[in-house]
Order: sequence, then structure tokens, then C-alpha cells
Amino acid sequence: MKINGKMATPIEEKVDQNLKIRTGMVNVSDGKCKPEPLRLNLTMELLTLQRLEIVTPTNPQNGPPSESKERMVQITRQKQGGLGLSIKGGAEHKLPILISRIYKDQAADITGQLFVGDAIIKVNGEYITACPHDDAVNILRNAGDIVVLTVKHYRAATPFLQKQLAKDTPDSDNDTTCAELKADEGYKSSVNNGGGGTISRSCSRPMSICSEPEKRWMDVVAVPLMMAYVTRYIYGTDKLRPNAFEVRGINGTSTGIIHCDDLAILSQWLKLINDNVVGLTHLQMKLYNRNFAVGERIEYMGWVNEGVINNNISWQSYKPRFLLLKGTEVMLFETPPLNVAGLSKALVVYKVYQTMFRVVKESETVDSRQHCFLLQSAGHEPRYLSVETRQELLRIENSWNAAIVTSVIKLGRKTFAVSHHGKSGGLTLDWQTGFSLAEGADSAIVWQYKFSQLRGSSDDGKSKLKLHFQDHETRAIETKELECQVLQSLLFCMHAFLTAKVASVDPAFLSSIQQT
Repeated sequence: MKINGKMATPIEEKVDQNLKIRTGMVNVSDGKCKPEPLRLNLTMELLTLQRLEIVTPTNPQNGPPSESKERMVQITRQKQGGLGLSIKGGAEHKLPILISRIYKDQAADITGQLFVGDAIIKVNGEYITACPHDDAVNILRNAGDIVVLTVKHYRAATPFLQKQLAKDTPDSDNDTTCAELKADEGYKSSVNNGGGGTISRSCSRPMSICSEPEKRWMDVVAVPLMMAYVTRYIYGTDKLRPNAFEVRGINGTSTGIIHCDDLAILSQWLKLINDNVVGLTHLQMKLYNRNFAVGERIEYMGWVNEGVINNNISWQSYKPRFLLLKGTEVMLFETPPLNVAGLSKALVVYKVYQTMFRVVKESETVDSRQHCFLLQSAGHEPRYLSVETRQELLRIENSWNAAIVTSVIKLGRKTFAVSHHGKSGGLTLDWQTGFSLAEGADSAIVWQYKFSQLRGSSDDGKSKLKLHFQDHETRAIETKELECQVLQSLLFCMHAFLTAKVASVDPAFLSSIQQT
């Protein structure tokens, strides 16, 4: 393939083992230096940048890689067989977590990128180098259906582990195996010499005589797409790159700035990548939801950008935030939660039924960022947020409506302390019965109306509220005047109940809620 340093090439598609792989030439830079031509390789789980290099193959039998390089390998867990590998080692033995067996035709084997003797350094971006053996087993078991392993090969351990396999004792006691491994002379001498003196002796596959140099696509960086952050904006600003974008993985990897001078190709790459990110993130969301009852499940999770006002500058900066709608709560994270336990580490948690969601009109945006919305919870300053596309904004809006219904149904009813004609009472919003006012020690009902009878409301922005109801029989409008010291909280909650009622009378909407 001829590399054109100026032009992006059309996206090519091929199918390998029933998996679609899309490739095409782009120009990539770090945002400072001149872009260089690289190839994008897109699979369902990974976006890889590749450089065409002249290499001299030394092992045509696809043996294990060099010890010096960490690799990222993505595995799709199988229903039967799981990840398809066994591990030995652990911190309690002062050994890394080593892959001791790879089961033929199972998940790890299918990748073709994992080997006996690989040490697992990270699982989904989290270090496990300090984990005991049993903790590492549990982390791997609970890592989800799409698992990204960061590994590094230790050839010194390979012959010993393969010797164990030859004895047909792959599941032998970990303590015994680790003790024998640490006592193995070949392993000790290799470690003592930094691995350099025994690589050829301990390599499990024969090395061939060097063949003729050839051109190969070599991986430069691989970015996992599950919960990845895709943006066309210059980081932290409202400045849109006219013909470029960036993808950042949850493990900290980045593609750099990918340039496409052809806007049609740029749009196609963005759609393909975003579709994969959304699909994988939805898959992870369903995995998390196995742990929750119906009213506690996650409705949405994805990246947004939050505008941060700084009084020292004339413009606001932006910070990526991971937005999550779960049960009765809306949460914002600095980084995506990698497991269920991570859901407790949110920067911000608001109750959905006490929070207003409003899409910002194009004429009302504060700068050049598009697709913006506001979140305002009672008693808190509003948060100004934006997303990359109109489609993503619609997804959030639909998910918000679903979350409103879920949260209000779960809440059932909410009572606010109010004053009515100088008397203390309680205004109750009830999902089944509507509005009711109770007064006195016995909480006697003074008046009651259905939500459908409300014809309007007005307030002074401080504590006074007027509710206008229509009588079913006389059709006359009856106005009820109240005072409430937490007026904003009451108004937001009232809006949530009314929104949920409107949404619930739409059969198509209800059906979509039940399906998710």
C-alpha cells in the first residue's frame, strides 16, 4: 500500500473469524509536531495505530515476544471456559501473576497474543502486581465480559511452567509450584542476569535462521474502546478541531490527534468508533446491572464535558466527566467506575427527582460548544455540560426521562413542610393519588387533587407558591396559596412527578422502559 503523507485513504473492511476489521490511512500527531502517516485498525474492542516498518523475522513460528515490552491484549470471555487460562504465582510468593496454561481454542488462545510465561501486570487498567494469588483469581473472574490484560513476557519462567504442563499437572497446588519455580536453577540464573544470558536456552520454541527483510504493520499504540473518551475538541476548551479527533482509553492510553482532511472519511471514522464505544459501554452497563434490582439499575453511562467558570480568565474551561444515571441518582465521576465497587467513588451524587434537566438552546450556549444541557439540583449551583453529538444528547435526554419514571415510582410519595393560610401543614406528592394537603396533629386532609387537575403554577422565587387546579364538576379554577422554605426542592420534585406522569401515559415509552 502506498502511504500518502497528505491524504486519508478510504476505510477498508474485511472479516476475520466472523469479526469485522476496518483499516485506513490517517495522519497522527501529538498536537505539537508535524503529523506522520499511520494506519488505523479498528475492531469491536480496540483502536490500534500501526506503522509500516521493515523487519527481519527471527521466529516464523509465532513464538512469545520480547521480555522488555508490555503488551495490551483484549479477551472476550466465553460462556463455557471463561477466559481460557490458568495462573500461578502471587505476591505472597514474591512472584508475578504468571499465565501457567492456555486452553486450546478457548478465549485466551483465540487472541493468539498470550503465552505461557506471560506475567499479568494490569486487569482493565488496574495493577495486580501486588495481589496475592487468590485475589488475582477473583479479579479475573469478576473483570467483565470484555477484559483488557496488560502483560509482559518472562521467558525464564516458560520452560518450568511448560515442564509442569508436560507432567499433566496444570492445576497443581500453587504454593508447591511457586516453591519449585523459585528453586529452579534456570529461572534463578535468568533473573540474576537480567534475562539476557538464558533467553536462547530457555525459549520454548526453536529460533530460525534470519529470513529476508519484509514490510509489516507494527502496532504503535492500542486503545481499548470500552468506556473510551472520543472528542473533536482541543482538550479543556470549546475549540473544535475542524478535521481531527482524539480517542483516550480508560487505561490512560491515547491515539494522539488523528487528522483526516476528507470530512466524509472523518465522519465515517467517528461514527464507527463511537458505535463501538456505545456498544461496549452498554454491554458493561448490562453486566453491572446483574447486581441490582429493577429500581436500582443503571439507565445511562457515558462521557460528558463540564464547563468550569474561572474568574481569572474570560472564558470557561472544560473537564471530562463520566455521567451515570442509576436508580434514583445521577452521578458524575472523574474516571469511569471499573467495577461495581467503583460506583461509590462519584464526585457528585444528586437525587434525580430533586434535579432539573434542561437542554440548552443553541441561542443560549455560553461559547462555541454545542449540544449542551444543564443539571441543577436543589440547593446547588447548576452544572453546565456538553456532549460531542446531537445523537448523544438525545440518548441522555431519553435516559433521563426513563430515570425520572424509575425514581418517582420507587420514591412513591414525598411530603414537604408548608404553611397554608398561616397554618402549618404538609403538602404530599403521591404517585397514585396526586396532591394533598394535611394539617393539624391528626394530619387531616384539607384538600386533594389529581396531577391531571393542575392547570398551572407560579412562585416568587423565594418561598411563596400558587397552585391552580380545575374542579372536575364545576370546571372552575381553584387557586391554593402555600409557603415553603425549601421552595426550589419542592418545585423540582413536583416537576419530576409531573414529568413521570406524562411519560407513563405513553405506551411506547413504557414499553421502552420495560425492555431496558
